Amino acid sequence: MKVTPQTNPEVLLIEPKRFGDHRGYFQETFHAERYAEHGIRLPFVQDNLSRSVNGILRGLHLQNPQPQGKLVYVLEGAVYDVAVDVRVGSPRFGVWSAVMLTAADPCQLWVPPGFAHGFCVTSDTALFAYKCTDLYAPKNELSVLWNDPDLKIPWPVAAPHLSAKDQSGSRLREIDPARLPKYEG
Repeated sequence: MKVTPQTNPEVLLIEPKRFGDHRGYFQETFHAERYAEHGIRLPFVQDNLSRSVNGILRGLHLQNPQPQGKLVYVLEGAVYDVAVDVRVGSPRFGVWSAVMLTAADPCQLWVPPGFAHGFCVTSDTALFAYKCTDLYAPKNELSVLWNDPDLKIPWPVAAPHLSAKDQSGSRLREIDPARLPKYEG
């Protein structure tokens, strides 16, 4: 397994080994001991699947309290995946990391607790999987505006399809810092 820290070094691009032949391939999508060697020690308590079509953008989402760490990967298609450090007091507050994740490439992205997360579908359809370190708590959810001009994220679509929740997201600087996760060094 190859692990590469991103712009935010706590965000990790993980490339599990894939073993293939004429029949197809085999890949381990999670192994607690191997991931713990790279600092991912939190227990996963919820698995999710999201199926979307081209141009759908979901995010940027987080919840606090009960911040979720997410191990994300694509089972079908391709997505542009983004993680933004939104922890108050972090030296990288507002800094984002982005990667293309595809079903053809076995890479995963580790998005630590305290980061906002979003993705945009760049293929016809995408099946997106994520393991979460805490349960979904809708009352604790926050949405950072996907096109927050302060963040300057270069999304691959100019006019994505958004949910009502994502259309009404807030600029990061407009969110009360008391609602955001705290950096713990």
